[in-house]
Amino acid sequence: MSLSTNHLLIIGLAIFVALAGLLAMRTALAGSDANMVVTKSSNYAAGETLDRLTKALESKGITIFARVDHAAGAKKVGTDMPATELLIFGNPQLGTPLMTANRAIGLDLPMKALAWTDEGGKTFLSYTAPETLKARWKIKDRDEVFAKMTGALDKMTNAATGN
Repeated sequence: MSLSTNHLLIIGLAIFVALAGLLAMRTALAGSDANMVVTKSSNYAAGETLDRLTKALESKGITIFARVDHAAGAKKVGTDMPATELLIFGNPQLGTPLMTANRAIGLDLPMKALAWTDEGGKTFLSYTAPETLKARWKIKDRDEVFAKMTGALDKMTNAATGN
């Protein structure tokens, strides 16, 4: 039995539609919690937002490791960029249990928060959700640690942004 050109075109189209559907599903799943970034609007400029976050973190005994001014770096190479600053911070009491579960999480720890201003002058504060780290590094037995991180980050970033 031979298939006509029309039949072959219909079969080819059906295969294409099925593959496109699988690709769309894969893309939707890739955008799930495994890649979640929390972004909050801030009532303050980027620098002040990070000053406020630093104060909130230090009041809880959390170590500030570094602050990076990306806009200043851009200026050094002759490029103007709206305010964009990164704060690197951590708490060994929470991070160490995660590191012992999967040391590769050290690629994401210590935690980071980015205060940035968009082209319209609005400031935001973004950070990787702890649940994202849990999913990314497949850590299953440290739910209490992730819950503490989530609660603490939410409270401290709300204080920093004035929300």
